Amino acid sequence: GCHQYTNRTCEECLKNVTCLWCASSGRCVEYPVRRILPPADLCELRSARWGVCWVNFEALIIAMSVVGGTILIMLGVCCCCCCCKTKSKKQVLEGPDKDEERAARERERRRVRQEERRAEMKSRHDEIRRKYGTV
Repeated sequence: GCHQYTNRTCEECLKNVTCLWCASSGRCVEYPVRRILPPADLCELRSARWGVCWVNFEALIIAMSVVGGTILIMLGVCCCCCCCKTKSKKQVLEGPDKDEERAARERERRRVRQEERRAEMKSRHDEIRRKYGTV
């Protein structure tokens, strides 16, 4: 296992992915898989190296958190933008149709009023003709 690399170099220890290097003690130990973070009695986070030797476990966790958070924020922004675009497209698509419908209803109302006026005028004229006997 990993214990054979104790008191050697970090690079030799981390060739095996299951190993954790503790810089303060120079020990190479099995990574505690059951726990996400290595316990403090095994190795403190500032001294722990896992995966790469040039960055400590604490910095690695912070960097991964920042990258993960940035990705989540970007996904959220993209989703919001997509939703806004589809809403504005729907409004653009629905807008002219609604305006056309409104204009068509207004034209229909005017036409009906005009026909009513014509009928009224015709009935008045017919009444006047009857009154004066010109029919």
